[in-house]
Amino acid sequence: MLNKEFWQGKRVLVTGHTGFKGSWLLHWLKRLGANVSGLALDPESARHLYVCTDAGKGLEYDFRIDLRDAALVRDAIDRCSPEIVFHLAAQPLVRLSYDSPLETFETNVMGTAYLLEALRSVDGLEAIVVITSDKCYDNREWVWGYRENEALGGKDPYSASKGAAEILTASYRHSFFERGQTGLATARAGNVIGGGDWAQDRLVPDIVGSFMKNEAAIIRNPYAIRPWQHVLEPLSGYMLLAERLAKNPKQHGDGWNFGPNVEGIWEVRKIADVLKSCWGESAAWTNEGHVDAEKKEARILALDNSKALFGLGWRPMWDTRTALQKTVEWYRGFNDGKDLTALTLTQIDEYQTALSSMEQMEPIL
Repeated sequence: MLNKEFWQGKRVLVTGHTGFKGSWLLHWLKRLGANVSGLALDPESARHLYVCTDAGKGLEYDFRIDLRDAALVRDAIDRCSPEIVFHLAAQPLVRLSYDSPLETFETNVMGTAYLLEALRSVDGLEAIVVITSDKCYDNREWVWGYRENEALGGKDPYSASKGAAEILTASYRHSFFERGQTGLATARAGNVIGGGDWAQDRLVPDIVGSFMKNEAAIIRNPYAIRPWQHVLEPLSGYMLLAERLAKNPKQHGDGWNFGPNVEGIWEVRKIADVLKSCWGESAAWTNEGHVDAEKKEARILALDNSKALFGLGWRPMWDTRTALQKTVEWYRGFNDGKDLTALTLTQIDEYQTALSSMEQMEPIL
């Protein structure tokens, strides 16, 4: 589905490149031959994916900048002069947003505004993909997936900030980018899993971290329902969207869901059970002693991916069980001292092989 020739020598900027998704994206873009730059804060520790897989090797520019500093953001943009931009930099956690609501809004809303404002003056800019979240929707606890035309909202600061980022991006698209040659779109993914995610208060890192210490993992909401997908799934969607935006900015400049098929929408307890089975040995989980009623999280949240299927020809490659197996394989490799760069690149190649073997579906929208 991805056009390697498109990415050869392409100047690409990834914000949030030191993070979990950003590091996987760096490896993949460099594998495709792109000239990649990054803009982000420092990774928090040596075990983070960016560090332990040497994801920054070969970057054109490696800007360590707070997105809330508009002057530094503009200077970085002027220096790297990107043709494609993936905006992933964010405060990414629901529960942390209760503790730091102002930082969450400043980063996720105003940080996005500073970036888009700086990008307005870039010559030769072809596409901007702003990554938000499935939590940007006004979640009414429906059992069916949200479509791109559903109402935006957010009851917690994180979700509200992502809904606001969607509105902000749409405003910039209509006000400043619609008449030009630059495509501007937003992308919304489900619960993304994969090796190298160490964020606190995320289900899979919390579970695996407990398994590594031979402790029972504590599950907050075992009956919560989420769309689960390997990190390479939405990344393939972001890159495919960038290709389409560069070719036809007006047709594809919009919001897009990159979620799993309905079979990938699982209860948390099922995720915990499969992780336990894959890990083996003394792995266990419990629901005791977890309650934090002041930090509420949605019980049901799912995405409808029909638009990406029919509008881009994108579709998920790995089912949830495969995604969990690949994730455990990576963390097992970390625990056993394996070459994590090689393991990460191997999984990218395996995913690309799956893409190559897929019968291509032409967009019909």
